[in-house]
Amino acid sequence: MTLESTILKNISKLPESIKQSVLLYTEFLVSQYAKETPEEPVEAIPNKPRLAGSMKGTFVLPLPDDFDEPLEDFKEYM
Repeated sequence: MTLESTILKNISKLPESIKQSVLLYTEFLVSQYAKETPEEPVEAIPNKPRLAGSMKGTFVLPLPDDFDEPLEDFKEYM
């Protein structure tokens, strides 16, 4: 007995309401499988080597004196 025939045999024993649930679940599984296996292969993005100091000048330094003080927006939670 094949897998498909065993599944169909078991489904035929179920009430109609459960058969509807089985249908919805199999449609969900098919859609999930389609998402996992794309039809067109996705090209891998090559990893570029990281450069030390590439973020230099991005951050504002020195930090303000009140940097560690609580923000006004969160006073009601404290």
